Amino acid sequence: MAMSGGKDDGSPMMEMNTTPLIDVMLVLLIMFIITIPVATHSVNIDLPQATPPTDKPKIDPVKNKLVLTTQNQILWNGSPINEGNLVSLLQATKAMNPEPELQFQPEEYASYEIANRMLKIITQVKVSKFGFVGNENFATFSK
Repeated sequence: MAMSGGKDDGSPMMEMNTTPLIDVMLVLLIMFIITIPVATHSVNIDLPQATPPTDKPKIDPVKNKLVLTTQNQILWNGSPINEGNLVSLLQATKAMNPEPELQFQPEEYASYEIANRMLKIITQVKVSKFGFVGNENFATFSK
């Protein structure tokens, strides 16, 4: 951009310098854009409330999955149970012929103490078909 310093005859420049005005206006525009709240459109939907299952956890005759979550919840084939229910379920599977496989899958940050108690219960019931599932997710490969 070319700037003029007035006429050569020494008369004052009659045009207004608009560059500082434009700079101030751009700063104000950016400030207004930042302070405007984001327009969010929400739709209120009445969702049905979850009801806890009333039936007992099912025992699969082939394999049963035992999961320990990071929230210290024990899941038997996806149904929440406690350690007392675990003993009765394991005894029921032990009585089946052939005995179904028990797959144990603790999540990554699950409580070691609860996992240890669960393994102790499994050992005391003498489950013969037992395996850990999901260990391949935590394996580190180094070359």
